[in-house]
Amino acid sequence: MKLLIPFLRVLFFAIIAFFLFEVIGGTDDQLAFEKYPMVQTIFWGLVILAIFIEIVVGALKSRVYNSLNEEAQERFEAFEDDSYLGKLYTKMLGSKPMEEEGEIILDHNYDGIKELDNTLPPWWVYMFYATIFFAVFYLVKYEVLDGDSNAMEYEKEVAQAEIDIAEFKKNNPEMIDASSVTLLTETSDLDAGKEIFTTNCAVCHKADGGGGIGPNLTDENWIMGGGIKNVFTTITEGGRPGKGMVSWTNDLNPSEIAQVASYVLGFQGTTPAAPKPAEGDVWVEE
Repeated sequence: MKLLIPFLRVLFFAIIAFFLFEVIGGTDDQLAFEKYPMVQTIFWGLVILAIFIEIVVGALKSRVYNSLNEEAQERFEAFEDDSYLGKLYTKMLGSKPMEEEGEIILDHNYDGIKELDNTLPPWWVYMFYATIFFAVFYLVKYEVLDGDSNAMEYEKEVAQAEIDIAEFKKNNPEMIDASSVTLLTETSDLDAGKEIFTTNCAVCHKADGGGGIGPNLTDENWIMGGGIKNVFTTITEGGRPGKGMVSWTNDLNPSEIAQVASYVLGFQGTTPAAPKPAEGDVWVEE
């Protein structure tokens, strides 16, 4: 009991501190411990400080206890037993006080050793009941009602995450980059890409993509690599150093670059009026 009560005090303090940090700095989708690494340092520092205080207080109490006479020591122990934590500890054990143990002594007697008929501690009994309840709940949900397995739950979460990512990209077009860009197929996006291409790109690549100053966009050959990610990067960063297309980041935002890149890829396989000879290497999508 002398060790349990300080442990319970430190545990209670740690729980309160944790919830306070989460109320102050936590959000619905991220814990304060994840959001602010410094919070972890402060939290564990406070827990260590609480443990240190308990050790110091315990050492002082032990020194005071040892300095008392026998009668004072008994009063000191009785005071601790009558405290809230002391009563809680006794209640959770469910055992009889030493002065009442005569009521539960069994007839077993072996070489002067007797046995007490103590009941199981309430905390143990409640925990056992909890395991029975959990087993019944688990059986009904997963065996009778055919609940989702871990694999099915994972697949559902992945599918929902993909939906959330797509929605995020749709609502935050400025966040698109070469690693996250995807081929756009909506008519509105392709129409916007066509308008951008006609205004800015057709002068070098021709309106039908057949190529002029710039390369032919209708064949399978690409100088800087094909596919939506490579085309997006080329438009963003420009072509080969010293020659080729300039960077369009100052004129187009990421959403517009994704639209024109998707439109450009639509030239693949078409037949322009006067196609320019192929340049670069044949691109095969991995």
